[in-house]
Amino acid sequence: MYPDLNLPAADLKLAREQGEIYVYDIIRKKNILLTPEEWVRQHFIHYLIHTCKFPKALFKVESGLSYNSLNKRSDIKIFNRKGTVFMLVECKAFSIPVSSQTVAQVSAYNKTIEAEWIIVTNGFDHYAFQREGEGDAVQFVKRNQLPIFE
Repeated sequence: MYPDLNLPAADLKLAREQGEIYVYDIIRKKNILLTPEEWVRQHFIHYLIHTCKFPKALFKVESGLSYNSLNKRSDIKIFNRKGTVFMLVECKAFSIPVSSQTVAQVSAYNKTIEAEWIIVTNGFDHYAFQREGEGDAVQFVKRNQLPIFE
């Protein structure tokens, strides 16, 4: 149905409801319609929790944000223990290449969020950027290798 991604296998709980396939989101604690982007998001959430050891309690998924007077949604925010956003993750469907436009989009969102780390992934390629000081400047750090929670 959906491809294996460049991530460890995730133990996703799938369910069929009224002819549609849903995946159980362990953060939002409910079934979410399975789309290619949701496939990537759920695998990445499991990767962050089970491999990188980020505590589930620090996650916020598909939360609203305001940018240039527009209401937008961030895919994944991970907070640090001080209550500020440590990491902002933008997930794209596995069929969409990660581009400079994608990075610009999440960097623009980060102007209001001010996360230390920005991650962009399509499930195959993962790009990590670290914010440089104040403002929206980011420095490319790693490809296909992500920070571990400390």
